[in-house]
Amino acid sequence: MLIKNAILVNEGQLYGADVLVRDGLICEIGKITHPANCHVIEATGKYLLPGVIDAQVHFREPGLTHKGDIASESRAAVAGGVTSFIDMPNTVPNVLTPSILYDKYRIASENSWANYGFFMGVNADNVDEIISMDTSQFLAVSDDGLYFTKKGNLLADNPDILNKLFASCKTIIAIHSEKEKIIEENENYYWSIYGEDVPIALHPLIRSEKACVEATRQAIDLARKHNARLHVLHLSTEAETHLFQNNIPLAQKKITSEVSIHHLWFSSNDYARLGVRIKWNPAIKSQHDRKGLFNALLNDRIDIITTDHAPHTLEEKQKPYFQSMSGAPMVQHSLCVMLEFYRQGLISLEKIVEKMCHNPAVLYQINKRGFIREGYWADLTLVDLNSPWTVARENILYKCGWSPLEGTTFQGKATHTFVNGNLVYENERFNAFIAGKALCMADTDERQ
Repeated sequence: MLIKNAILVNEGQLYGADVLVRDGLICEIGKITHPANCHVIEATGKYLLPGVIDAQVHFREPGLTHKGDIASESRAAVAGGVTSFIDMPNTVPNVLTPSILYDKYRIASENSWANYGFFMGVNADNVDEIISMDTSQFLAVSDDGLYFTKKGNLLADNPDILNKLFASCKTIIAIHSEKEKIIEENENYYWSIYGEDVPIALHPLIRSEKACVEATRQAIDLARKHNARLHVLHLSTEAETHLFQNNIPLAQKKITSEVSIHHLWFSSNDYARLGVRIKWNPAIKSQHDRKGLFNALLNDRIDIITTDHAPHTLEEKQKPYFQSMSGAPMVQHSLCVMLEFYRQGLISLEKIVEKMCHNPAVLYQINKRGFIREGYWADLTLVDLNSPWTVARENILYKCGWSPLEGTTFQGKATHTFVNGNLVYENERFNAFIAGKALCMADTDERQ
C-alpha cells in the first residue's frame, strides 16, 4: 500500500512525503515511485499522523458489556484515528490476578479492531501478591476505577500500601489521585443540605481541588523517597500541574502525568447545560483549571493526553447526584477535539502528535509504535482538516449510543485509519475486520 503526497506530522516536523507499507510495517518514507501491484491512496492536502495511542480507557469487558465492549469501543476508536488503547482494571471481575488479565488479552485478540494493552489492578486485597510477581511484565499496575467496587481501594488514601508498592514494584504505578476522606466529608456536608438532590454544579466542590492536590503531593513525595515510577492519571486542577517537572526529557522522568480530553474541553460552566452527562471523577473544574491544564500540556509538565473513555447508559447517568454514574464516552472524538484546538490557534499539530502518539509510546515503552519510522508498525491516521461535521446520534459509534459532545461541530476528522498496515477505516466506512495486536514493551518481541 502506498500513501501518496501526504503531509507527515512526525517528530516535531511537517513535511511532504509518500509512505510505503508492506507486511504491516512502514518500509519506506520519501518520494516513492509507484510499485507494481500496489494499492495507492491519494493523500494530497491531508495530514498523515502516527495512530493515536489512548493510554486510559474503560471498555467494560468482561462483566459490564451492556455499556460497551472491546469490539464496539475499539471500532469507535479507529473511526476517530485511535489505533491502540490501554484498558483499565475495573471490569467485572476486577483485574486482580494474572489469569483475569490474560483472559482480557484473549478477548481482545479475537475482537479488538485496534491494538490493545491492559493494566493489572492493585489494591489492599492483592498488593502482597502483586509485589511477589515479576511486575516488569506489566505495562503498569493501577487502582483506577477500583474504588467503585468498595471504599478504601484508592492507593492515594493508603500511604502504607503506596510505600510497599514503591519499594518493590518494577513497573509504572498509575494512580487515581484523590483523597477519599476529603471527598466523603464534602459529600456528607452537601447531603445534610440537599439530601439526594445535590446539584451537579457542586461536583467540583465535593471532589475538590484540595482532595486532588493533597493526594498527588503525597504520592509524589513517596515515589521520590523510593525513586519509584509513578504516573498520575487524569489531572484536573491547575495547582497539581506545578508538582511535575518539565526540565528533563520524558524518557528520563520517573514521575509523569496526563490530562484527559474532557478536562481540556469542558469547564464547570458547562454543568448548567450538560448536567450529569459531564459527571466525571476527578470532576471537571473551573475555567482557571482548564486553562492551567492546557498551559501545563504545552510546557511539558503534563506528558500525554488520554480520554478516560468510560461509557455508561443514559439511564445510568440520568439519576440523582449520588446515584449517577461517573464517566462518559470520548474515544471516538478525542483527536477531533485536539484538531479543533489547533484550528483555534491553541496548539500545533506537532504538539498534538507528541502528546497523543509519541509520548504514550515512550512513557509505556511500547515497541515500534507511536512514530512514523521505517521498520515500525504502520499504525497511521490520515486527517482532513477541512471537512466539517457535527456529532449526532446517527454517527456516534459507542455502544451506549450517546456523547456529551452531541451537537458540536468539528472542522476536521480522520478519514483513513491503518492498524498494523491494514486499512480498517476509510471515509466513514469500515473494511473487513482484522484483529489488532497486543502492545509489547521494547524488550519483548512485538510479533508474539
